[in-house]
Amino acid sequence: MKDFKLKFQYSIGKLDFKEILLEVAVKLIDKAVKTIPEDVEKAIVEAYETETSEIGVKMLEAIVENIRIAKEEGRLICQDTGIPVFIVEEGLETPWRADYHRIFTEAVSKATEAIPLRPNVVHPLTRMNTRDNTGFRIPVLHVAKTKGSDIKVSFMPKGAGSENVSSFHMLTPVKTVETIKNIILTRVVEAGGMPCPPTILGVGLGGTSEEAMLMAKKALLRPIGDENKDSEIARFESELLEAVNKTGIGPMGLGGRWTCLDVKIEYAYCHTASLPLAINFQCWAARRASAVIKPNGSYEIS
Repeated sequence: MKDFKLKFQYSIGKLDFKEILLEVAVKLIDKAVKTIPEDVEKAIVEAYETETSEIGVKMLEAIVENIRIAKEEGRLICQDTGIPVFIVEEGLETPWRADYHRIFTEAVSKATEAIPLRPNVVHPLTRMNTRDNTGFRIPVLHVAKTKGSDIKVSFMPKGAGSENVSSFHMLTPVKTVETIKNIILTRVVEAGGMPCPPTILGVGLGGTSEEAMLMAKKALLRPIGDENKDSEIARFESELLEAVNKTGIGPMGLGGRWTCLDVKIEYAYCHTASLPLAINFQCWAARRASAVIKPNGSYEIS
């Protein structure tokens, strides 16, 4: 399959930062819902070429064709365009300031009509649909400070199939690594084909309850093949990937070698009396897009 490198550079003239950010956000949404990241596409093709199950091969073949058509014809990769999630890493030295949530809300509303996106956002009790994928506290936004003067904006449309099988477990510190592995494997087996495997597993380990869930979600932004810098965590990622793929769940839950493309773990030190564990699934359509905005207003999307 042809190797596509999907990076674009833009230099903005006299636009102010609010306009730049709005433009970036709309382009991130458009790219994410129509184009699989290069590393994910490569992993899916490799899975297709090495799958041992006949029905698994057919499922992966259909996925590869789906990716090709979406890319060539500018169509949605999946009809479930998800809940919009933005993660911002703001450099301490950046000259820019903006109301991220207001601007991203406008971007999501514009993108819903222009792309278009399926209207997925509803009130949790009345189920009233806002029709533009925005609402109270939606889009989801996480902002963190970081070194430097750049601003990195990442967008992840999180579909319901994978999000619905995610889970959280508050463990006691006496639990062993083997216990953690068994909890994750049990959840994978329970999920079966619901998260549209082959999946990517994001795991948050340590911290507090809310921090563990956020780490599990952020782990999904890491490229396939990117190991954790901590050698013990990296080893556990590899062990988990091997164990998950031995379950035989296979592509789309119909049996086969490839249940999971990768396992990503993010961790934090935690209280001596607790051990939080969060598991966040991502379907084969592991959609994500990021942009780095420079102090001069230029930006690059990847």
